[in-house]
Amino acid sequence: MKLELDHPPKGTVRDWLDHRADTGGIAFQFCEDGTSLSWAELRNEAAGLAAMLTGKGIAKGESVAILCPNGRAGVLATYGALYGGFRATMINLAAGPDAVAYALDHSEARFAFVDESAHGLFDQANAGSIEKLEWVMGKAPLYPLQANDHALLMYTSGTTGRPKGVVHTHASLLAGGWTSAIAHDLTPQDRGFCVLPIYHINGLCVTVMGALVSGGSLGMAAKFSARQFWDQLDAVGATWFSVVPTIISHLLHGAADPSAETKARLRFGRSASSALAPDVQRLFETRFDVPIIETMGLTETAAQITSNPLPPGLRKIGSPGAAYGNEVGVFDARMVACAVGVEGEIAVRGPNVMLEYLKNQEATQATFSGDWLRTGDLGRIDADGYLFVTGRLKELIIKGGENIAPREIDEALYSHSDVIEAAAFARPCDSYGERVEAAVRVREGSDLSAAQLIEICEARLGKFKSPDTVHFMAELPKGPSGKIQRLKLSELTA
Repeated sequence: MKLELDHPPKGTVRDWLDHRADTGGIAFQFCEDGTSLSWAELRNEAAGLAAMLTGKGIAKGESVAILCPNGRAGVLATYGALYGGFRATMINLAAGPDAVAYALDHSEARFAFVDESAHGLFDQANAGSIEKLEWVMGKAPLYPLQANDHALLMYTSGTTGRPKGVVHTHASLLAGGWTSAIAHDLTPQDRGFCVLPIYHINGLCVTVMGALVSGGSLGMAAKFSARQFWDQLDAVGATWFSVVPTIISHLLHGAADPSAETKARLRFGRSASSALAPDVQRLFETRFDVPIIETMGLTETAAQITSNPLPPGLRKIGSPGAAYGNEVGVFDARMVACAVGVEGEIAVRGPNVMLEYLKNQEATQATFSGDWLRTGDLGRIDADGYLFVTGRLKELIIKGGENIAPREIDEALYSHSDVIEAAAFARPCDSYGERVEAAVRVREGSDLSAAQLIEICEARLGKFKSPDTVHFMAELPKGPSGKIQRLKLSELTA
C-alpha cells in the first residue's frame, strides 16, 4: 500500500497498520520515559488486544470505550479497538463526570480500557455495568473488515446542549490523516510532535492517522507543557508539530526559546481548532523563526478541511487556507453557492466527512444538505480559493439588530502583547438586545487595565463593536483541544 496524493487511502486501519509493520521503523517515541514503539510492535500488540476483545464476545462495530491520556496505553487501546473492527469510543477526560457518564451510556459500551490515572473519573461516571479491560493478549480469530465499517465514535463538546456522537468509518478516519499528509507534504522521514489529546479529533487524525498513512512517526507527550515543550520536541527529533492558538500564545509568552538546531530541523508548526489571531502568528514567527501553518477542521470531518500551503507557497495570514482532499464551499440559507467574497455558511463534502451522529437521525439530517455537511461557521472564499472564517452562527453577537463577529474583537484584544487569551461574547441587554463583553487572561505581572483594552478596541473597531466590559480571568474555559469555549463566558462572568 502507498500514499496516493490524488486519492484517499483505500482499505482499513488494519490494512495500513499491517503494511507499516511489514515496512518497519519506529512509530512512536514517548517523552515521559523515553521509550519507543515500532510499527511491528504496535501491530502485534494491537492484534493481540483485538483478539482479546473478540474473545469476550464483543460484536463487530460495537463501542469499546477508551479513557486514556496520551501515552503507550492509550495508543495501544485505540489501535487494538480499530484493528479488531470495533468502534473506538474516545472519552474526553476533561469533560467532567456528567459528560463522561452521558457518553458511556449513550455509546452503549459494555467494556472500557481505563488508564490508571482515569480510574477515579471512570468509577464516578460508570453506572456499574461497564467492565474495565486489561491490556492482555488474546487468540480469537478477528472479524473481516471493510472500509465502510464503523471505526470511531467521538463526542462533540456539547457547549450548546447534549454532546453528539460523531461516527467515522475506516475510510473517513484514514482520509482524515490523508488530508493532513498531502497538505503538509508528510513523508516517512517526518516525525510529528503530538501534545494534543488523542481523545480529540485533531490529536487523533492529524498526528496519529497522519503518521499511519504517511509512514512517518510521532513523538508524544502526555500533555502540553509550556516549560518543557521545546526540550521535549528536541528530544524526540520532531520535524513538525500540531497545536492550537492558545498553545501558540502560551509559548510566545514563555521564557524558553528553541535551540538553533531545533529551528533548523523544524519544517513548520500547525495551528487548528480555532482562529489564530494574525498579530499572535506574526509575533511567534518573528521570535522563533518557525512558520505557522493555519488550518481548519471539525470532529465531523476527521479534522482538517483547509490548510495554508507550506513555504514558499502563499500563506494568507488570517485565513485557514484552501481545501485539501475535500471540497469547501460557502452557501446562503437556501444552500445556494455564494459569489466570491460574499459571506455565507461554510459547508464541506469529501471522503473525510462523518457517516452520521449516533442514534440521532434528526441531527444528522439537519447537518447534511445532500452530500454537503453544514458546519455552522460563517465565512467567505476569495478569488484564490482561500477561506476566511468570519464567525460562528451560534456565537454571533446581535447588537441593535447588527451582527458582530466576536473574532474581530478577539483580534483587537490580542494586539496587546500582554494578552495571552481573549474571547468576546454576548450579554443580554434591554437597550440593544445584546451587548458586547470580553474576557482576557494576561501575562503575570501585567498592569494592563480594562479601560486600555477597550480603548484599543475602539481605535480599531469603533465604539459600537467594542466591549462595554472586559473581565480578567486566571484562565478562560476550554474544550479538550484547547479551544476557548466562548458560550460559557456569559455564565462564568455573571
